[in-house]
Amino acid sequence: MRAKDSATLGFYAEEAETYAGRNREADQARLERFARLLPAGGQVLELGCGGGQDSAALIARGFDVTPTDGSPELAAQAALRLGRPVQVLLFEDLAASAAYDGIWANACLLHVPRQALPAIIAQVHAALRPGGAFYASFKAGETEGRDRFGRYYNYPPATWLRETYGAGLWHSLEITEELGGGYDREPTRWLHALAIKIS
Repeated sequence: MRAKDSATLGFYAEEAETYAGRNREADQARLERFARLLPAGGQVLELGCGGGQDSAALIARGFDVTPTDGSPELAAQAALRLGRPVQVLLFEDLAASAAYDGIWANACLLHVPRQALPAIIAQVHAALRPGGAFYASFKAGETEGRDRFGRYYNYPPATWLRETYGAGLWHSLEITEELGGGYDREPTRWLHALAIKIS
C-alpha cells in the first residue's frame, strides 16, 4: 500500500510558503534529549522536515543532518532556510541500511495510512544503525480521518502505536502523551514516541 496521500501533499504544495514560514520554534527539550542519545557529529536523517526548523537546530548541535520532505514545495522552502539541498523523499522510498545514528520524524508519519505504517517503521528500523534513536510524533485518536484542511491523519491510540512498532526490534520504546496544538490551531493530544534500536 502506498504511504502518500494526494490530498495531503496537495495541501502542502499550496500552503508551502505559509506553512514553512510560520513562527514555529523547534522543540528544544525533545531535540536535546534526542541529541544526547547520539554520538558527537553523528549522522541524522530528518523525515518530513517541513520548513527545516528542526534540521537547523540539529545542525547547530553539530550533527551531520540529511533533511528530507515528501513535498517538493516544502523541500524547496527548507532549502532556503538551511542553505543546502533538501532531498524530496517519500517515506516508502526510504531504502537505507544501517546508515544513520538517529532518525527524526516530527509530526510527519502521522500522515501515513494505518495499513502502511508498519512497513514504514520497519524501513526506519532498517535505516538505523544498532543502538540508533528514532523519534516520531503523532496526533492521538481512535479512528483515522481528515482535518478541516483535508489532510489525512492516522490518529492512533498509544496501544495500537506500540503494537505497530513491532516486538523484539527495539531496546526501548517510550510513548508519552501531551496536550498541544498545530497548524490548525486546534487543541491536540500528541503522542511522542522515542525508540532505541537493539544493539
